[in-house]
Amino acid sequence: MSDAISFDTFKLAINGWLEDASGSFAVVNPATEAVIAQAPDCSAEQLDKAVAAARKAFRSWKVVPLAERAEMLRAAAARLTEYLEPLTALLTYEHGKPLADARAEIQNAARWFNAFADIDLPVERRPEPNGRVAEIRRVPVGVVGAIAPWNFPVSLAAWKLAPALLAGNTVVLKPSPFTPLTTLKIGELLLDLFPAGVLNTIAGSDHLGPLMSGHPDIDKIAFTGSTATGKAVMRGAAGTLKRLTLELGGNDPAIVLPDADVDAVAERLFWGAFANAGQICVAAKRVYVHDSIYDRFAAKMAELARNNPPAPGDAAGTRIGPVQNRQQFERVKAMIEEARNTGLRLISDPGAMTGPGYFIAPTIVDNPPEDAPVVKEEPFGPLLPLLRYTDIADAIARANDSEYGLASSVWSADPDKAAEVGRQLEAGTVWINTILGITPSLPFGGHKQSGIGVENSEAGLHEYTNLQVIIR
Repeated sequence: MSDAISFDTFKLAINGWLEDASGSFAVVNPATEAVIAQAPDCSAEQLDKAVAAARKAFRSWKVVPLAERAEMLRAAAARLTEYLEPLTALLTYEHGKPLADARAEIQNAARWFNAFADIDLPVERRPEPNGRVAEIRRVPVGVVGAIAPWNFPVSLAAWKLAPALLAGNTVVLKPSPFTPLTTLKIGELLLDLFPAGVLNTIAGSDHLGPLMSGHPDIDKIAFTGSTATGKAVMRGAAGTLKRLTLELGGNDPAIVLPDADVDAVAERLFWGAFANAGQICVAAKRVYVHDSIYDRFAAKMAELARNNPPAPGDAAGTRIGPVQNRQQFERVKAMIEEARNTGLRLISDPGAMTGPGYFIAPTIVDNPPEDAPVVKEEPFGPLLPLLRYTDIADAIARANDSEYGLASSVWSADPDKAAEVGRQLEAGTVWINTILGITPSLPFGGHKQSGIGVENSEAGLHEYTNLQVIIR
């Protein structure tokens, strides 16, 4: 791959070739509100072309030995590492996140490719009582439509690409229209590493997702995004009974027990709530603090909020960037105004922020009622309610009183006591004295309306396969 590759032009990657689209859409830098590029808007005909290429390539790709497919994943990881710095700059430019966070996201995508390259898909052979032998195999599903979100566009694309490709599927990858540029460039960078049609990277405005979920020649949709959109994906996929992996919304509780180290836990939970400007599906979104330490905990959180104002991602020392897009910016602002207008107290009040950019300072609400929107709804931004409790059973019941069940955390000087509380929480992931720790070796998925299926680990790889039993 030539070092002369341009990071100023963006094309679709279909069937081993780069191509333009007849239409385009604007991509905005959320720190400046300036249009930074025009992304190609994939047409319905180009989507059909990409799916047809993936369908054709599947016939030969599925019989490539697993070890060879694994080596291609390792080559993809190496290519991302080779172009780490320009990809980092581009991701910050279109997303707004701090450069250090963007760099870590690219590195994590490479890490996921390498991790899945080490996973096997062994054939199980089992003798049956009648003297026959059952051979249980995992075979690829077919053409996968991978739809990645805007909050972590690169790493969450890798969560889908690595297992899908290793299992022998071919892929049509679509990033969010808010953050298409880095993904398109990665599609270009990986073009020569896989046979034509195995990995196709497209981008498009809002028309494209429904076309993918309803496409008759896509066999599986892997989607990360909101629960409402996930339900629309399910409806679109129902016509052909597509396989689905859906990682959806969360309203993730944290419970702080009375013996917790206030300063240390407050700092961990501050970043657990406000990293990536709060735009993390498993961020702490409701923090239940025992009444005996609540005031000290709230004061520490307010201090951290004052000391960490948002700033452009490419500015020195930035740890919190802007909200990624205007739609989400307006939604979070409206939730803050609603809290003010209903008489709730803001422990950290950002006031009016002037100038361009979708900047909202970390905003903490003091002990709102459980039926307040800031408690019941997922803000997906820099807005956090702190809630008092006196009885742990009450805190657990309030934490579980949600349609979501993605992640949660419990904090205590006694890890065993915290784990006992954690086992009572209705969530797919429960962290004890930590938060935001996701690895490629552990399965990740939600309960209730937080999703269907799992990602990561052997279990996540199996999501991209069908079971086949051969009896001899």
